[in-house]
Amino acid sequence: MNKNKLITAMSVALSLLSTTALAEGINAQLTMSQTEYKSSDDVTVTVTLTNEEPVPVKILKWYTAAEGVEESLFNVTANGESRQYLGAHYKRQAPTKSDYIKLKAGESVSYDVELSSLYDMSASANYEISYDVSSIQLFAPNPGQAKKLARLGIDGIHSDPESFYLEGRELKSGTNKGKPGTGDGGGSVDGVSFSGRCSNSQQSDILAGLDAAKEMSADARQHLSGNNTASVRYSTWFGDYNSSRWNTVSNNFNKIDDALNNEPLTFDCSCKKKYFAYVYPTQPYTIYMCSAFWSAPVTGTDSKGGTIIHETSHFNVVAGTDDMVYGQSGAQALADSDPDQAIQNADSHEYFAENTPNLN
Repeated sequence: MNKNKLITAMSVALSLLSTTALAEGINAQLTMSQTEYKSSDDVTVTVTLTNEEPVPVKILKWYTAAEGVEESLFNVTANGESRQYLGAHYKRQAPTKSDYIKLKAGESVSYDVELSSLYDMSASANYEISYDVSSIQLFAPNPGQAKKLARLGIDGIHSDPESFYLEGRELKSGTNKGKPGTGDGGGSVDGVSFSGRCSNSQQSDILAGLDAAKEMSADARQHLSGNNTASVRYSTWFGDYNSSRWNTVSNNFNKIDDALNNEPLTFDCSCKKKYFAYVYPTQPYTIYMCSAFWSAPVTGTDSKGGTIIHETSHFNVVAGTDDMVYGQSGAQALADSDPDQAIQNADSHEYFAENTPNLN
């Protein structure tokens, strides 16, 4: 090989090395077919996720649209003001291997998402949307990449924004049409309503869970009634003591307890998903019970009572919690790494209320 060819080959190799070294996580791109929409139009966006890492990466599919949108995946603004997510919030088990999708190095996947049923797009305005997800459980660790992917998970996946103009429309507000949970039939017991053809045994299970939830919320309120800076129970689920964060959690449980005891609760039994339950945060106080709820214990970890607390906390008029992580280990890791997010996490509230193992 002559000198010029050697220099060229070395330059190409260095360029490839540089490209590999600069690869960083998952790239998200949004594309839209138009920039103006009438009030009768569906607003659809194509999301493309590309693995820019030099190795395969596994992404938690709840933070993609692989099985439809089941989390708030987008940041949406109208004339610069944030717009509410109207979709469902779920109580799930901690993620397992089957809950991740695998992208090979350089591989891309694309999903079409209809946005106008998922976010408040009732105003005539200039809208801007961007893909915006993060979680310490976002990526499954690969050998030798665990620390890097943990950091990337916290940093999250974000896209550049796309803009469009939309004529105002009627607020759809997370309508249940065509979704699990739709169903007629039911009744009421002691002021608690049932729909979706709840059987007698299911109604009994729900009422037992509700009684447990009330006891848990009362105990949580009592624990939070004083600023106990040495509370191991608090620090385990919400991180180091901070008076502002403590007060936020205390106020959340005051509202959870009030909702459980004083608001008109409705439980729907027709969801067939493998999750525990879900709610629409803008539609208090209806909770949709799913398959995992029926086999859960009444009390203890991931219990019927805890599930009801988890879902009640999601309502915007209660605590407006989100789902940053699932499972006890994930919630404890979140408390250690990001207490500000822990006090917004529904499972963290559930585990604090269930208090198993028992902590002071």
